[in-house]
Amino acid sequence: MERTGFASALYLGMRHPHRELRPWEALTAGLPAALQAPEGAPEVAAALAALMGVEAAVLGVSSLHLLWDLFGQARGRPLRILADAALYPVGRSAIERAAASGVAVETFPHHALSGLAKDPRRVPLVVTDGLCPDCGRVAPLDRYLALVEARGGFLVLDDSQALGLLGGGPAPGRPYGRGGGGGSAAFLGVASPRLLVVSSLAKSFGVPLAVLGGAREAVRRFVRESETRLYSSPPSVAAVRAAEAALAANREHGDGLRARLADRVMRFRECFAAAGLRLHGGLSPVQNLDLPAEMDAWTLYRRLREAGVEAVLRRGACRPGPLLTFVLRADHEDEEIEGAAATLLRFLRRRR
Repeated sequence: MERTGFASALYLGMRHPHRELRPWEALTAGLPAALQAPEGAPEVAAALAALMGVEAAVLGVSSLHLLWDLFGQARGRPLRILADAALYPVGRSAIERAAASGVAVETFPHHALSGLAKDPRRVPLVVTDGLCPDCGRVAPLDRYLALVEARGGFLVLDDSQALGLLGGGPAPGRPYGRGGGGGSAAFLGVASPRLLVVSSLAKSFGVPLAVLGGAREAVRRFVRESETRLYSSPPSVAAVRAAEAALAANREHGDGLRARLADRVMRFRECFAAAGLRLHGGLSPVQNLDLPAEMDAWTLYRRLREAGVEAVLRRGACRPGPLLTFVLRADHEDEEIEGAAATLLRFLRRRR
């Protein structure tokens, strides 16, 4: 049975077949990044820094590697980590490392940090996601930055959902903004030397690679103290080549892909609204369905799979779960979207 996929997070439809990438002689030099960066990595990092609007950047294998390193560097320092209660699990896992070493960790309600703990001995490290995959809202970064700047702290932003998707100057007709998809900070028009951004490229850009960006001295300090750059393999040259291709494609037709994706999301929401079904997520590519209280989510998910519609059944963070999630991409066709809505409505009507 041919399946209609609404589970892949390749939002812009970038896939990078090997024949379209710049060739390489070896996947790895067998050296840690602390001794030798993979070929092309410094150039890709510089291009990503320019896109994100930060002074400097460094590549990592994944956002988990970079965050694990970053929060490991909090050991022995007078820091207090304040984390959004709905933080994505990758960030929570990395914070556990700092907590295990004795760093004070607190959570605050989703997007609702009202003040900092009154402890003059500890500098606040506020941690949040840029774009929430549950509610589709962008975090109030301007408020967070005002708080950490007043106390000499840092805002750590996991922007994996937004890099390549959101850009500056959102307006009617371009809800994701423009300017190349620099992420949540670009979307809100904020910048600060107290901002550290960690992003995976595996979503909009379709590359299994991550980047940490921020003020030049903060990035240098991270590189000096990084353990994964010393004790684990660096990103493969193949991943770096794919990042080169993704950035080139983004420069050439990224705004067109984002416009196409916004159209796909709006079309999806229109089809579901016409069927009397409510979705959460705004114009995020991640659309979450409100299920009737009497509906068994697992049964519905399984029935959709049997009918050839691939969705995601997951636990919510800022919204109660379970969530039946449909992930939209720029390469979805009208018939796929309309077919998914019709199939879901048919099952719900039978249930009722």
